[in-house]
Amino acid sequence: MEKLKKIPFSETKEMKSLLEVKDFSLSFPQYKKGFRESYIEVIKDFELTIHPGEIVAVVGSSGSGKSLLADSLLGILPENAEIKGKIYFEGVALTAKRQQQIRGKEISLIPQSVMALDPLMKTGQQVQSSIQNKKEKKRIQKEAFQKLGLPKDTHKKYPFELSGGMARRVLIATAMVSEAKLIIADEPTPGLDEQALEETLTHIKQLSENDRGMMFITHDIHAALKIADRIAVFYGGETVEIANNEDFLGKGENLRHPYTKALWRALPENDFKALKGNQPEAGEVFPGCVFEPRCPIATDFCKKNKPKSAMVNNGIVRCFYAES
Repeated sequence: MEKLKKIPFSETKEMKSLLEVKDFSLSFPQYKKGFRESYIEVIKDFELTIHPGEIVAVVGSSGSGKSLLADSLLGILPENAEIKGKIYFEGVALTAKRQQQIRGKEISLIPQSVMALDPLMKTGQQVQSSIQNKKEKKRIQKEAFQKLGLPKDTHKKYPFELSGGMARRVLIATAMVSEAKLIIADEPTPGLDEQALEETLTHIKQLSENDRGMMFITHDIHAALKIADRIAVFYGGETVEIANNEDFLGKGENLRHPYTKALWRALPENDFKALKGNQPEAGEVFPGCVFEPRCPIATDFCKKNKPKSAMVNNGIVRCFYAES
């Protein structure tokens, strides 16, 4: 599978960050016997930076908390969610009030399900509602549909009249016509055949033009590598590594974390070597490294101590024994 052509991230490194997440944790309350309240931590010490024009993929298995991360950035979490850490958008703290002000305007979401489309509104009207220039909304919507290869009469149709692939392109068009500086694509490619996947990724890639930043949330490492500049590997609610796209070569010699290496080696075109064990369940507490129970190089020190993020070979990793 060929990677889509993109501007090297090295050309954007000196730019100011568009989004910066520091020491971010997300917990939800649960009630045990005797109605005692405790908290389940589903995201722990997450960190990430996205620059203008950069696509960063967040890769993790289903149920690892990736979509909750998107909800956190948009400020659409349940009221009982407890958040710690800092989120900065264009260098300014992203408070709840600011999230409400810029949601759908400066930060846009491509949702996972096509059910997000309003079944009672024609697709053209839905896309036009995201356009701030009301005088030009029909023209802008028409151009977006043409760019995405949608038939001329698509704007007249309701979502139920579209194929799954067409409905996904309408969702992408909604983000395309907005003036958002950051786009969050939450698992936008599930269930697509090879051709539809290629087309969808090409359209998503187009959204990073004009210095827009993007967080591409997925469990599909192949899809991530086709469009992303960097890959943030999510495991047990933590960022274990943030690697550069070009690090995913050969047998993973340039990767730093044992889990990322195992993820890469498990692909069919590599060794197809599965990693024993399962990801931890939400709420499981580890005094040391979250990957220690499955790690082939773990020691007693890893079991008792939690690694902090460190810069290794132009990437970020949480591992005491990361290869440098």
